[in-house]
Amino acid sequence: MTEPLKHECGIAMIRLLKPLEYYQEKYGTWQYGLNKLYLLMEKQHNRGQEGAGLSVIKTDSPPGNEFLFRERALGSSAISEIFGSVYDQFSKFTQEELGDPQFASQNIPFAGELFLGHLRYSTTNKQGLSYIQPLLRRNNWKSRTLTVAGNFNFTNVDEIFKTLLQQGQHPRDYADTFVMLEIMGHALDREVQYEFDKQKDSGLKGEALSGLIEKNLDIPFLLNRASRKWDGGYVVGGLIGCGDAFLYRDPWGIRPAFYYIDDEIVVAASERPVIQTTMNLDASAIKELEPGQALIVKKDGTTYFSQIREKEKLAPCSFERIYFSRGSDADIYRERKELGSLLLPRILKAINSDIQHTVFSFIPNTAEVAFFGMVDAFNKHMNEVKHRKIVEKGTSITDEELTKILSMRVRTEKVVIKDIKLRTFIAQEKSRNDLATHVYDVTYDSIVPYQDNLVAIDDSIVRGTTLKQSIIKMLDRIHPKKLVIVSSSPQIRYPDCYGIDMSRLSEFAAFRAAIELLKERGMKSVIDEVYRKSVEQKDKPKEEIVNYVKEIYAPFTDEDISKKMAEILTPPGTNAEVEIVFQSIENLHKACPNNCGDWYFSGNYPTPGGNRMVNTAFINYYEGINQRSYC
Repeated sequence: MTEPLKHECGIAMIRLLKPLEYYQEKYGTWQYGLNKLYLLMEKQHNRGQEGAGLSVIKTDSPPGNEFLFRERALGSSAISEIFGSVYDQFSKFTQEELGDPQFASQNIPFAGELFLGHLRYSTTNKQGLSYIQPLLRRNNWKSRTLTVAGNFNFTNVDEIFKTLLQQGQHPRDYADTFVMLEIMGHALDREVQYEFDKQKDSGLKGEALSGLIEKNLDIPFLLNRASRKWDGGYVVGGLIGCGDAFLYRDPWGIRPAFYYIDDEIVVAASERPVIQTTMNLDASAIKELEPGQALIVKKDGTTYFSQIREKEKLAPCSFERIYFSRGSDADIYRERKELGSLLLPRILKAINSDIQHTVFSFIPNTAEVAFFGMVDAFNKHMNEVKHRKIVEKGTSITDEELTKILSMRVRTEKVVIKDIKLRTFIAQEKSRNDLATHVYDVTYDSIVPYQDNLVAIDDSIVRGTTLKQSIIKMLDRIHPKKLVIVSSSPQIRYPDCYGIDMSRLSEFAAFRAAIELLKERGMKSVIDEVYRKSVEQKDKPKEEIVNYVKEIYAPFTDEDISKKMAEILTPPGTNAEVEIVFQSIENLHKACPNNCGDWYFSGNYPTPGGNRMVNTAFINYYEGINQRSYC
């Protein structure tokens, strides 16, 4: 993607199921869990570069000693910083002490059995260390102490916030992270109090009473109570001070979660290949958490699954497959190749089937796999063309003709090079734009000037800013006869509200193109009418809100909008003819059959809060309010 989105978050959770002595003996270090957490987080670095944090719980810390440790840091180097800080604390101990897992368990910080890591990308523009997860809710009762981290975004923070007020709470911040922590903490408090009241006549006191309460904590019940009003995409991991842990996924399956369990360890993360590589496993050993399901690990190591909320109509995020997740996942690699392959008919049409005078390339770096799929499809197509020509010639074919036919090939070049990573230290917008034109460079003499078409594939086109300011301008320097920019995903028309930072309609090149078409064709009344309908339903319950923004696109075909996008994004003075080709939504589902969440392309939001969010986004656009459409 030419304009990387701030997106997603990454989580990692580990529960060691054996004493630290076991890992010291088998793996040579009691730091086995901590080392694995580092790998899980580092291999998900792509998911969050604004900050990172970790929490560790000791399951058998004696009274008078800390049982929960946390470290957080801001910035793209946060993973190194937090683990550096953790390991620095080990330097206070002798080598003999560090080599004794029993001593470590009782005395050394972060020498625990429960680990929770988080990598952050903000989608709410809330910055600062206090927003870095895991968040922490402390209490002298271990069973009331909670640390949580998640990959999530709620569309209805206002409703959940009101619930907290109705409970008598005074939330410290109006952000979904704090709201989630407080509502889960309240549910945990009530569950502990329920167990306490139930045992008040048992005669038990002190540690015996606390132990019984901890043993009987009903984690599924408290998760169900806490999440009843949650609208959005989420995977939330939590550690309770007494040694219980959970991982909980939204009932629409919007956000991904994977896990692995054996008799030594429970591991969970946002992506499958991360676990696969860290634990050296076959992909088949790693399972995906079901929508609405929670993975729960009790203090004694008992592991079980509970369906917290019934599955809704499933809508796993397709952008995970197109762009966000690591391409080293076997299924994602295959799907991205298929996305490129399925573009064959549209590209053939754009180049008038003139493969002989066309060079194929890609816009680095995330479109490379789709490029391989596109080239595979064209190679198969070329073989069919060769076969047909040979059959048509029959036995009369000459050696010269046969040689000429067999020499036909698909021409591929690395035309676009991502040259440097620019810093945003220049404040003036014009200066930043001038610098942006040099993020990419071009391979000169890679095509025959004024004779060859150039097809360059990208994985998605969101704003189109880099295309206009840099890519098209740069590629025009090598003088293609026609420049075809190909997107392996469909047109991005609608905002996201489930964890990806694209919430303003004016950001989308497709939306701007549709607005321009309406104005050009004397249909501005459609814009006014959508605004009127949107305002009328503004104060309705989210369940009653309709996505009227679809009416902005309704008068036009996909080709109409693609053509207008090409006009908008082609810089003045460009000599080559420019065409933009997009994937169809139908082919997206064909390539990624298990990830049918396509709301950014179709406007079909899986939760009611999505329709409310897009409604707000359109009102903001019409009224010139430049802010996110969710909290």
